[in-house]
Formats: sequence, structure tokens, C-alpha cells
Amino acid sequence: MEKMSSKINLLLIDKDTSLLNLLNESSLSSQYNIYFVDSPNDIFPQIQNNDIEVVITHTDHPTTEAVSLMNEIKSFDPLLEFIIIGKPLSSEKVVDLISLGAIDYISRPVHPEAIEKVLKKIIEKKALRRETYLLEKKLEKKYFFEGIVGKSPYMLEIFSLIEKVAKYFSSILVTGETGTGKEIVARAIHSLGQTKNKELVVCDCVSIPENLFESELFGYVKGAFTGADRDKNGLFEEAHEGVIFLDEIGEIPLSVQAKLLRVLEYHQFRPLGSNKPKKVDVKVIAATSKNLREEIKRGAFRDDLFHRLSKVEIHLPPLRERTEDLPLLVRYFLSRYNKRFSKHIKGVSRQVQKLFHRYGWPGNIRELENSLERAVIISKKEFIDITDLPEYLQEYSSEKSSIPFLRPENLTTLDALEKEYIAFLLMKTENNVKRTAAILNISRTTLYSKLRKYNIPH
Repeated sequence: MEKMSSKINLLLIDKDTSLLNLLNESSLSSQYNIYFVDSPNDIFPQIQNNDIEVVITHTDHPTTEAVSLMNEIKSFDPLLEFIIIGKPLSSEKVVDLISLGAIDYISRPVHPEAIEKVLKKIIEKKALRRETYLLEKKLEKKYFFEGIVGKSPYMLEIFSLIEKVAKYFSSILVTGETGTGKEIVARAIHSLGQTKNKELVVCDCVSIPENLFESELFGYVKGAFTGADRDKNGLFEEAHEGVIFLDEIGEIPLSVQAKLLRVLEYHQFRPLGSNKPKKVDVKVIAATSKNLREEIKRGAFRDDLFHRLSKVEIHLPPLRERTEDLPLLVRYFLSRYNKRFSKHIKGVSRQVQKLFHRYGWPGNIRELENSLERAVIISKKEFIDITDLPEYLQEYSSEKSSIPFLRPENLTTLDALEKEYIAFLLMKTENNVKRTAAILNISRTTLYSKLRKYNIPH
């Protein structure tokens, strides 16, 4: 039968052709393309080759055989609708079948009108899904803001705040846990500001050894120290008339903080080994995953520098507090990595959706992105399944998860969570620091710093 785009394609799975003949003799044959298989080996080729949208299975064992088949088919394509036909069942068992994923259950003897009624319900559902999809596509323009993705009320407020301050700021402090997207926010502010055509210089404060901070930020002159055989510009001079992004500013030593404060207040600095001040016009965006107010109490961060930086503070919530953004983020990252790896993955399975909403995401958006990138690379199906995810997420999805600290109900402080998570990853990688740092998407230097901080043996 020639396939017509105006018709919905049905697949009937049955041990004989009696029901097929009945359907072909009814009005259904003019409204639907009906395909037929009587062998399990032919099911998936038919689904794939004929763009099947609805599967109808006629079975004598609806609560065992049909459920097993339905789970197998839905793992192949979660969007397929499933109708089960079989012997009369109690209302409780019918409800159980529907809760497991069937669109409806039809008892024998079968009447084409009963099937047509269910199919009309599927058509209405499909039309609503299409309408919802088109509406979401219109709204997504509102939810994709300068590389930042979110539709939760808090994120929309952040979008509005960025727009308001981007053109007029002198300094901004961006706070939030590791992986929440602080650098993306900095880039958004830069691209919307008056200096968007000037340089954005990124400084990763975590990766700079303590004794090199001053020379990295402010440069040095020839002869300032042994080995200084020429003048070298610092990052502030490179960012002149532009923007400098100081990531993890809480790592800057107190001695350098005083010099940084002077730059912010007087727009000048002295390179290491020089007596001549240099003028500089730089806007500063600082970011931190630390609680700087607590750092001030500990004497590790200057109170005056904090107040100078935090005239405008943008706090990014952790992913576990904005789970309504998960579907949008998943679509965004799937689209990105489909293009990068020439894949055509449509989405994630229902099991993965449930896992993503249940999981605590200690690594936040960065962890979600890394997980989906890996899944897109290895998946050979149209929908990401549990088995495509990193091993630790597969373990978490099982009832006997060996990482209970990741469950939302067990979350404590960020430091306690991070310590447990790093210790867990080291255990899973057999103390392989390089692999653990790669999973966390941080440098080995940063990981060693955290190991010392939490006194984690390795």
C-alpha cells in the first residue's frame, strides 16, 4: 500500500489475519494505512520503514506478553502510541496497563468502531501536541537569551537584570555554584554592553599559582625578578577599554586584593618592579562559587573589595532549584551536539526524563551538558536511553544506587556535597585524578586544590 502523508500509519501485531481482515473491511482502511506483522522479528523494521505512529497488539496475555512488548517498543520510540486488544479485564488491570504507557485497552469481541474511537483520541492528542510544540517554539525565543537558557521566573528576572545593567556597569559580581553558567552570563553582559566590540579577557583565578597572581594581573617590567628578560603586559592592560572577567575571584590572595581594589577605585596600577603607574579603563565582571561574606568573616577576603564589586550582584540558582528548565536545556544541548556530531537524536526516553528530574545535579548545567554530549556520541537510537548515560548516572537510576548523597532529600551544604561527590568519583575511577578532573570538567590543578581543601586522600 502506498504511503500517504495525510494518513496515520498503524501497525497491527497479531498471530493471524482475522482482525486485519476486519479492519480492512471497515471504514478505517480509508482513513489509516494499516500494516501487519505476525512475527516479532518484523516489528522494528516495519516501525522504522513506514513511520508507524500507532501500534495495535492483539494478544491472549495482555498483562504479561503485551506489557513486555510495549516496553520494548517504547524504548525504541517513546512517542509511539500503543493500543492493546485482549480478553476482558478488571478495571484495575486496565488502569495498570494505561499507567504503564498504553493509550487504551479494548476488550474482545472487537468492533472497528471501538478502535476508531481510540484513534480519534490519538489524533486529537497529536494535534494538541503539535499546537503545544509550535507555541513552545515561539516562546523559546524568549527563553534563549544571549546563550543563556531558562524559562523559570528567577531566570527570566536575571535576563531582565542583565539587559538593564549591561550598558552602564563598572563592576558586577556573579555568584553561584560551580557549573551554573557564570562565564556565560559574563559573556552575555559583555555582548550587550557598550564595549561589545572591545576585548573580553578571561582570567581563571583558580589556575594561577599564588606567587604569580600580581604579575599575571598587572604585568611586570624587565628585571623585576630573575628571568624577567623583557616587559610583559598583564591581563588588565590587555583588557584596556574592554572587560575583564575574573572567574573565582575568591582565590585571589589578600595582598593582591588590595592592588585590585586600587584599580577599581583609581583606574591605575603599577606593573611588578615599576615605579610608574599606568592608567587603565576596564570594566570588571567577577564570579565566585564561594560565599564571599563567609570569606570576609574568615579574614580571607577584603570587605571593601567585596562592596566595590557587588554594587550589582547576579546570583545563579543551582539546577536542582530550577528543574522546570530541564526540558528546555535538554533540547538545547541535544540540538547543539546533533549538529556537532551529525546525529538526529529526537529526545530522551521517559526513564531518562524521570532520572533527570530526580537527580540532584551537583555539577549543575555543566554536568548535564557533559552527560548529554557523551550520550549523543555513543547513542545509536533516536532517543537517549539510560544505557547511553555516564556510568554513575546509570547506577543512580537503579534502586540500589551506591550514591545516595546525590538524592535531593540528602543534600546538605555545597561543600559537603562536593566533597562526597569528588570522593565518589575518585573511588569509581580508582584514584585516577586525570579522569576524575575530566568528569568534573575542571583542571587537575583545581582538583588537587579541592583535594587539599577537603582533606581527601588520593
